Amino acid sequence: MASSMTSSPPSSTSSLSSAADHQDNDHHMNGYSPIDGPSHVVTQLAPCPGKESGGLRLRLSSAVADATIDATPGKPQDNARNKDAVATNGSVGATTKTKQQQQHKSKPKSSRLKSPILDALKLPPLSEISIPRPVQIKFAPLHIPPHRRLQTAAVATFALLLPITLILYLFALSFPCTWPVLVPYTIWALYIDKAPIRGGRPKEWARRLSVWKFFAQYYPCSIVKEADLPADKRYVFGYHPHGIIGMGAIATFATEATGFSDNYPGIRPNLLTLESNFNIPVYRELLMFQGISSVSRRSCHNILSKGAGSAIAIVVGGAAESLSAHPGTHDLTLKRRFGFIKVAIREGANLVPVFSFGENDIYEQLANEKGSTVFKLQKQFQRVFGFTLPLFHGRGIFNYNYGLMPYRHPIVSVIGRPVDVEQCDDPSPEMVQKVHQQYIDELVRIWDKYKDIYAKHRTRELTLVE
Repeated sequence: MASSMTSSPPSSTSSLSSAADHQDNDHHMNGYSPIDGPSHVVTQLAPCPGKESGGLRLRLSSAVADATIDATPGKPQDNARNKDAVATNGSVGATTKTKQQQQHKSKPKSSRLKSPILDALKLPPLSEISIPRPVQIKFAPLHIPPHRRLQTAAVATFALLLPITLILYLFALSFPCTWPVLVPYTIWALYIDKAPIRGGRPKEWARRLSVWKFFAQYYPCSIVKEADLPADKRYVFGYHPHGIIGMGAIATFATEATGFSDNYPGIRPNLLTLESNFNIPVYRELLMFQGISSVSRRSCHNILSKGAGSAIAIVVGGAAESLSAHPGTHDLTLKRRFGFIKVAIREGANLVPVFSFGENDIYEQLANEKGSTVFKLQKQFQRVFGFTLPLFHGRGIFNYNYGLMPYRHPIVSVIGRPVDVEQCDDPSPEMVQKVHQQYIDELVRIWDKYKDIYAKHRTRELTLVE
């Protein structure tokens, strides 16, 4: 009896092990533990936070491990350490899976914000781009005094003079009956006529037309006389700055709207422009009626060789300076301009600097800082075609802020004191530099004297470039 009772525990343990193995195969997928039975498993699976499959698997394996450890007799310390290890591994695994899930969820969001094209263009994020609101068009009122309407019409006519004459010429050329007149005229104008280099064909009646008075009153344009100019000498007027078109130069030297002949009697001015303007039929005739001529060296010699009282007016900065014509600025392309100095010395003509305040303020121009893409394209255009193309805008005929009409802004042309020049057929570089510096000194004197009167709203001081 005693021996049978002693041997019973191993047999019951053996039968329990075999039963556990059998139950492990049959009931593992049903959530039963092979050690503790169904009641223990229900207690372990009930608190399943989040109801996620990952948490369920982790809680099930932890329960099985706890049961196995508890069933191992004789090693309580080892069992405690094993439980701590399992708990630590479980928490680390849960933290790792949580981080992986967060990274997995955040990846699609960041990838949607990236674009190879935007990265290549280096554009700012859309959230940092502010789109300006469109500027509201300011229309002119219906009740405008008639003289202001006439002023606007005069400026608009001059601005559209080239396309109007060209369209009319081509329209007339489309009729064969006009060919006997237009074909010979075109050949004569382009290949035979030398008037553009001989002072044009100035007409006093053309210079005194009423349309030019309205043209000058639009801004308005005026002149300030610094000194008398004796009519027994010859003169070279240097006009600064060029502006977009040089409206002040046209009003002062190509018309009598500002009273040039009244202030300087006996002086016959010829405003000089690009020779390409005289390749347009009909338009060239209208220019020469105003005394406008070619700016070539030969033209300068022909005009000044006519004797006392002859004069030429040159917009010294030219096309390059027009790219710097921004409101409030006065950047003059003058440091390397020696051609007109040499002409004055060779012809023995006195130099007269003219500074036109307000010339740069009648148009707005697109920002084109030196080195920018816009500036490079404009310079390339100038090298190919011989003239530049400023990207400008002004006002319209019936509104105040959209269009290609110039703004109404006073243009005051200060005609300075003459710089006496000694005639020399072959001037040395030192002589040219000396006269050039005297000319600059007189021009700067004009600026310093009148800048606080006519350039109150300037954004920076006078600057000499190139």
